[in-house]
Amino acid sequence: MDFIDRLVHAVNAHDLNALVQCFHGDYRNETPAHPDRGFVGSEQVRTNWQRLFAGVADLQARVVAHAVDGDTVWSEWEMTGTRPDGVPHLMRGVIVFVVRNGRAASARFFLESVHRGSDGVDAAISTIVEP
Repeated sequence: MDFIDRLVHAVNAHDLNALVQCFHGDYRNETPAHPDRGFVGSEQVRTNWQRLFAGVADLQARVVAHAVDGDTVWSEWEMTGTRPDGVPHLMRGVIVFVVRNGRAASARFFLESVHRGSDGVDAAISTIVEP
């Protein structure tokens, strides 16, 4: 859990250098629900987080739950803050990390923006099964 603790602390402190140090240089990020968003390299981690810190100045993260199996860390996240336009920022989801030597070697990223609406479950299923 040292890895998760360091990562959450770096995010909440907006410490970009400490955050990037949580990832191997050849870190591989896979986003199964959005395959084109995957990337390789800690420099892209830096770019992503630099933009997030600038765009959500009060960004805070917490790990809701986690489980460790060997070098795999399953973690459920919630990230909150406020965008520059005053709209609340809320993301929730799961990140499955492979951790080697205390740093992320790879991740399967399932963290998404929360969308509130009145569509409900029936409408959501309809978008899947109806033409």
